[in-house]
Amino acid sequence: MSTSSNSLTTIGFDADDTLWQNEQFFRLTEAHFVELLAGHGEKDSLLARLLEAEKRNLGAYGFGIKGFTLSMIETAIDVTDGKVPGEVIGKILAAGREMLSHPVETLPHVHDTLEALASRYRLVLITKGDLFDQERKLAQSGLGDFFNAVEIVSDKSRPTYERIFARHGDGPERAMMVGNSLKSDVVPAIEAGSWGIFVPHDLTWVVEHVEPPATAPRFREIAHLGELPGLVLGIDND
Repeated sequence: MSTSSNSLTTIGFDADDTLWQNEQFFRLTEAHFVELLAGHGEKDSLLARLLEAEKRNLGAYGFGIKGFTLSMIETAIDVTDGKVPGEVIGKILAAGREMLSHPVETLPHVHDTLEALASRYRLVLITKGDLFDQERKLAQSGLGDFFNAVEIVSDKSRPTYERIFARHGDGPERAMMVGNSLKSDVVPAIEAGSWGIFVPHDLTWVVEHVEPPATAPRFREIAHLGELPGLVLGIDND
């Protein structure tokens, strides 16, 4: 592990769509939702109504599949003026349960990258969403042994990273956060004083879209996780 007073000692990793696939299952379920309600609106209109419900419900339900399922039910009730058949509600609930049991598919380079970094740095998994679902996915991924700590949080903000990197590391200034969401993983980590490493994913929820902090000295973007060990080495030796 790095020992210089100014060196990087702690690396935080997002989970969904950084370590394993996630958003693709939401997109597939959205498509099924549109099919179920095809007689009550066009695709774009139904998806827009669903997104409005999801945004509106974040404060009540938080992030994750359960809140998404409740938002689908709410939208189905709204677009049918309360006349949605019980059979449709049942199919929406079944779709949500299926999402909660889908196999974990890790992304390329994940295992090798974690293995390369684990011997030199404290690795912390920092993820938001359903507690049981995130615990299930971490267990099934086989990646749990690489992490010194796991934090499943309701949201990601500057205070979140300040707290986590103080608890599990040497403060945010000697830490790095890696993830596919500029809004949740990168920008607030940089605001806390950490490095923020953006790893784009082909599918990222629109709510997570913000402009890259291109002028921030501690912002970096890599094409995939396989580039991370080299980047970390360069930063640590700078």
